[in-house]
Amino acid sequence: MDKNASSNKIDFLLLGRVLVLTRPYRTIFIIAGLLAVFLAPVGVLRPYLIQYTVDNYIMDFDYSGLVMMLMILLGVLFLQASMRYAFIFSANLLGQSVIRDLRVKVFRHITRLRLTYFDTTPVGKSTTRTINDIETINNIFTQGVITIIADLLTLFVVLAVMFSTSWRLSLICLSTIPILLIATYIFKEKVKSAFQIVRTQISNMNAFLQERITGMRIVQIFNAEEKELENFKKINEKYKKANLNTILYYSIFFPVVEILSASSLGLMVWWGAKGVLNNEVTLGVLVAFPLYLGMLFRPIRMLADKFNTLQMGLVASERVFGILDKKSFIKNQGTIQPEKLEGDISFRNVDFAYDNLNKVLTDISFELEAGKTMAIVGSTGSGKTTIINILNRFYEINGGEIRIDDIPIQDFELSALRNRMAMVLQDVFLFSGSVLENITLRDSNITREEVIEASKLIGAHVFIEKLPGGYDYQVMERGATLSMGQRQLISFVRALVFDPDILILDEATSSIDPETESIIQYAIEKLIQKRTSIIIAHRLSTIRHADSIMVLDKGQVQEMGNHDELLEIKDGHYRHLYEMQFTANAPS
Repeated sequence: MDKNASSNKIDFLLLGRVLVLTRPYRTIFIIAGLLAVFLAPVGVLRPYLIQYTVDNYIMDFDYSGLVMMLMILLGVLFLQASMRYAFIFSANLLGQSVIRDLRVKVFRHITRLRLTYFDTTPVGKSTTRTINDIETINNIFTQGVITIIADLLTLFVVLAVMFSTSWRLSLICLSTIPILLIATYIFKEKVKSAFQIVRTQISNMNAFLQERITGMRIVQIFNAEEKELENFKKINEKYKKANLNTILYYSIFFPVVEILSASSLGLMVWWGAKGVLNNEVTLGVLVAFPLYLGMLFRPIRMLADKFNTLQMGLVASERVFGILDKKSFIKNQGTIQPEKLEGDISFRNVDFAYDNLNKVLTDISFELEAGKTMAIVGSTGSGKTTIINILNRFYEINGGEIRIDDIPIQDFELSALRNRMAMVLQDVFLFSGSVLENITLRDSNITREEVIEASKLIGAHVFIEKLPGGYDYQVMERGATLSMGQRQLISFVRALVFDPDILILDEATSSIDPETESIIQYAIEKLIQKRTSIIIAHRLSTIRHADSIMVLDKGQVQEMGNHDELLEIKDGHYRHLYEMQFTANAPS
């Protein structure tokens, strides 16, 4: 009992939180609410006028009065249709306006979350919350709260008119209502459970499809098409059964409602006809009551479905608010917004752990002068990429201090700090759109001429011009139609046009063939000129000319110096790595 009460309370709290979203559109909300209130009496007015017409004009053969009542009925019908249109439009306008704002709010919130959130949350979950769940919230306005209120008001008004007209006939007609209410409650509970199963099954299907389509290369390489098809058939079958269960409940419930409605109508005709013969009920009442019954049974039949729609909307809103309630942000309390950085970088006894328990970096200290280039090498998992992640403040350090130009990085305004840095990753991500848009990231402050100039400087202009459409060539999702080297060159141009003061290259040549590597190496040399640069590389041949090389092992600095100095250290980590690569690449 307490648990249920608690659940109801939580539902009402969620509903209140959803309704708060309508504040910017309170005028539309009030209009929709008023229309819901006025639609009830206007709807009941039509059968009442028909009853009045039959009793006072048709039975008295008053032709002129009949024509007058016909015109009034047409006017009421037009008024009701206009109000119904305005109600549906305003409710949908309200819902679409709210979910438009909510989508923007959720997307803005997601883009501000720490990378820790994306490390632990599947992409599909965030996508579902931003699109599917928010769309479901729209039903709270179009098929939920306001329409439920409108239907309930209609029920009360119809019952009031029926009992004021003939309480005996009303009781006869309503004798089937208890059965209808029981059937409605059972239907509501069954459909709710069935819909939950449907949502689970479609979620499983989406996850399966996303993984298999993304990994289709692996599926085909290992000739697993038939096996995966069988797996998909099983998931698809479960989804079909879940939908059929839902359809089963509807196919039972609606005929039951029709039977009960017909039974009420039959009882009304049987008792009403006797009443007319005994002068206890007028013929107008007998004509109007079937209309009242239709207005009574339709909302009762639809209320169960609308309550389920409301509940599903609240479940979706709980999921969406679950994301909005995450406050996993990088603190942005800095006020310094530099137009330019000198580029001095200092790490002082820095400790870091992704889970705040298991250290990835331990007591990291180094100095990098402005305009100099430092390379970071080490085995996989040594902490190379982690250093550049905390330098960009994608994660907060657990101890120590990081300074840029002798200023703690926490004192910089976050976006201003990142504006002065650029990073080129090993796995280049390109968006659907033109080459130009991928380079500028749709920044209107960067002109086509600046992009072309940067491309020429890097050595990418020739290959871009050869593409169909040149800079307007449409890149497919993730740059699938471009080679790794081409994608890498585009990312270099992107870094250059943003004119960073600090440049970071994270294994930018590790997946490049030797022929393309010379082009990439030329691009790197152009990029790092007059900039503070940090280069992470597995290929030691690409960093021989770095001003300093830092060797990491298990999150600790093992060696620091230039290429020649490090080679002179007997049994040194760098010398060991260099000899391994040299031996591996030596001709047999």
